[in-house]
Amino acid sequence: MFAVVRMPRWRRHLSGAALLAVIVMLFDPQQARAEPGVPVPPNGLLTDRGRGDVSDADRDFAVKVRLAGLWEIPAGEMAQEKSGDPRIQAIGRDIAAQHVALDKLVRDAAKKLDVALPSKPNADQQGWLAEMRDAEGEDFDRIYIDRLRAAHGKIFPAIATIRASTRNDTVRKLAQRTNQFVMTHMTLLESSGIVDFAALPTAPPPAAPGAVANAAQARPAGSSAPVEGPPVLAFVLVALASAAVTGFVLRQFGRDPRRAYRRQRGRYYET
Repeated sequence: MFAVVRMPRWRRHLSGAALLAVIVMLFDPQQARAEPGVPVPPNGLLTDRGRGDVSDADRDFAVKVRLAGLWEIPAGEMAQEKSGDPRIQAIGRDIAAQHVALDKLVRDAAKKLDVALPSKPNADQQGWLAEMRDAEGEDFDRIYIDRLRAAHGKIFPAIATIRASTRNDTVRKLAQRTNQFVMTHMTLLESSGIVDFAALPTAPPPAAPGAVANAAQARPAGSSAPVEGPPVLAFVLVALASAAVTGFVLRQFGRDPRRAYRRQRGRYYET
């Protein structure tokens, strides 16, 4: 259904030596410039043999990574050609170059796992590229930075979910590498100084303490109920039994619970 297309324009902006430098910097912990005390993920410890079940979420993740490159590479080319700001030009050049490296990684993984990848951006991404083609000067800079920053923020949590849950070692390694790319790109985009943070989605409020405690209970695979805690049905049965006992006791002491209930109900509706 899908075919991988060649994009020779990419290579005009990225020599073989530059591509190699990008790959070495991102995947060799010894070559990466880590901050003192901040660990660099040891990707070499992860296997990449295509072993483990591949879920629909895993396939969708690979498609999303491929789609990201299909529009961010031409967007980065436009940043180099249309922007008058040297910083925006450099950001576009770096992100486009790194997406070339990431695109090769996702295509290699998809080939190993027999996952079909798209060959062109989706409708939303094509719309964003059209916006950039129609914009000039500072308007282009704002659209380029905001569109890419919003897109990276959207896929960021999705990467974490796949990295934490996938059963397949190739997808796991791809997710870890992709995470490094996305964090790098978010940092580059934010270094422009023109990101509209107020327009970004806000995080949901934290859960109430009781909800957190309930969520922390262990759950067996395939179960939708906590391991501990009585079922709801048990509470219902206890309540019914308690009501029956109460009625019996009241009758023993000569009271009419129905008349008492009617009086209470009357007062309730009169208020």
